[in-house]
Amino acid sequence: MLIDFNAIPETVIPKMRGGEKEVRAHMYVDNLGKIMKGKLIPGATIGMHTHETSSEVIYILSGVGKVLCEGVYEPLAPGACHYCPKGTAHSLINDSDGDLEFLAIVPEQ
Repeated sequence: MLIDFNAIPETVIPKMRGGEKEVRAHMYVDNLGKIMKGKLIPGATIGMHTHETSSEVIYILSGVGKVLCEGVYEPLAPGACHYCPKGTAHSLINDSDGDLEFLAIVPEQ
């Protein structure tokens, strides 16, 4: 199955999961999970949240930032891949002057 993110309308999510500013994303969603190509503008965050029924993989496409996972900050840059196992809490943070673009995969388990 091919997912064409350019054919999926952009969704703007203000203060996602209690975070700062907004997330802009093209999302494919079905009953098995979510695949999202997203962007955080400078200063935007996805708030701290726990994956109760899923894990999450975040692959950085461009930009820099960091993730807070179980109390530890991890730096992010293009090519970095963050894995958040089921039952784990994390937050995605763009603390840079440029956009942070990423691909996120959230399979329901």
